[in-house]
Amino acid sequence: MYTSFFDVFSIGIGPSSSHTMGPMRAAARFVQSLRDRSLLSHVAQLRVHLYGSLALTGEGHGTPSAIAYGLMGLDAESMESPLPVPHPLLLGGIQPIDFSPAEHIIAEKNQSLAEHPNGLLFRALDANGSLLDEQVFFSIGGGAVKSRDEMMSQDVPQASPPGLWEFHSCRELIDICAREHFSIAQLTRHNETHLRSAPELDARVRLVAKAMNCAIDRGASTPGTLPGVLHMPRRAPQIYVRLEERFRHNETDALTIIDWINLWAFAVAEENAAGGRVVTAPTMGSAGVLPAVLRYFERYGCKDSPFSAEKGVEIMLLTASAICSLYRANASISGAEVGCQGEVGVACSMAAAGLAAAMGGSNQQIENAAEIAMEHNLGLTCDPVCGLVQVPCIERNAIGAVKAVNAARLALRGDGSHFVSLDSVIATMYETGRHLHRNYRETSLAGLAKNAPAC
Repeated sequence: MYTSFFDVFSIGIGPSSSHTMGPMRAAARFVQSLRDRSLLSHVAQLRVHLYGSLALTGEGHGTPSAIAYGLMGLDAESMESPLPVPHPLLLGGIQPIDFSPAEHIIAEKNQSLAEHPNGLLFRALDANGSLLDEQVFFSIGGGAVKSRDEMMSQDVPQASPPGLWEFHSCRELIDICAREHFSIAQLTRHNETHLRSAPELDARVRLVAKAMNCAIDRGASTPGTLPGVLHMPRRAPQIYVRLEERFRHNETDALTIIDWINLWAFAVAEENAAGGRVVTAPTMGSAGVLPAVLRYFERYGCKDSPFSAEKGVEIMLLTASAICSLYRANASISGAEVGCQGEVGVACSMAAAGLAAAMGGSNQQIENAAEIAMEHNLGLTCDPVCGLVQVPCIERNAIGAVKAVNAARLALRGDGSHFVSLDSVIATMYETGRHLHRNYRETSLAGLAKNAPAC
């Protein structure tokens, strides 16, 4: 199953794609359904029930406000920062209703729906309290949302658009590329231009790259404290000042490049934690990894690349998109389903593959880079302290970015041959994630969330 570049890289406000962007989109879909059935003007009350991970960590992840934004008809990609929720709330932008997130969003902390850990039930009522409609949605990771019916039918094969090269494994991907004399980036471009025009794709690639770089620049220059009970100070601006001072004084350190990569990842992760505008790559909780590696390529890597900086960025993003498609088809990118190996782990794998491609690596070296990166993220738990996307998430983005660069360099020093295939690593990641205890899958009930209490 092929996932489009446009679905892999979504732009929106943080701090979580599955707990912020996904619920926002689910709410918008519910409102649209009410509008399509001419029920919107009859709605006087609305209730939202959260289940599983959404119920347990939704408050710290901004879920209540995100649901309100979706009910109001706001679009995640057009938002720059969090907004106050008005009262009364204008449902779909037109129908006033008495809705308060604190009162009308109910966290069912002891219940989880069978289909996925991130479940939402929407119930619309008229002025008499009679039920007008109810629907269940699931936020499955990366901002993607499915209804209950869509979850039940997801195993039914769907017809692909003519000319689209479908691949269900990395082995198939590599074989198609070999047969058609494509790089992985070229195959992605081929597929995308069968779904939309080439200028539209090029504009989207530029927009994604710009949004990533803007998040770095904002995060590196915005001081202050992150929202939430931890009162975490933003560290990126201080790191940036120290690095600039060392540069002005011509201080030499062979590992300074690592400091810059850490800074860029911190900057984006802190922007995300503050509810700023970032790109899912593949999620918002892991949004700092790929931008940091992209900036590394632009500043350092492109000097040894056969491609220009602009072309290399395009190749990196298109390649990373194809790798993400494999994880979405054969495993998961949801921390609530497989732990942080599905978020930072997949981000690291995407970034490593993308960097190897931008540096002129063969398809085999690209696969090797992606495999190395994930192999050493296996078993990574998701246990955010106080349910906030801050500890250990911000530092984890930095470690993931450095690890991605190292994985790409290891792969590029070889000839592409490797013992462990990416397919086997993806299968192992999914199996490992499903065997992780529920408390280590974005519930904040164990691990650091339990042993480093601060809330």
